[in-house]
Amino acid sequence: MEKIKFEEAMSRLEEILDKLEAGELDLDDSLLLFEEGINLTLFCQQQLQVTEQRMQKLIRKLDGSFELVEVEE
Repeated sequence: MEKIKFEEAMSRLEEILDKLEAGELDLDDSLLLFEEGINLTLFCQQQLQVTEQRMQKLIRKLDGSFELVEVEE
C-alpha cells in the first residue's frame, strides 16, 4: 500500500462505505471497493497497534503484578 496517513485511510473508508451502501455499483466495482476497504481496514488496525505500543508499556511491579505506564519520549 502506498504511503498514506491514518486519517486519509479513514476518510477513504467512509467514501467506500457510502458508495457500497448506495447500491448503485455493479458487482465487479463493488468487489473492488470491498477489497480496497479490507486493505484500508487492516492498515488502520496496524497503525493503531503501533501507536498504542509507542504510547504504553507494561512493567512488572515488585509484587509480580503488572502496571501499564505511559512511555515518555
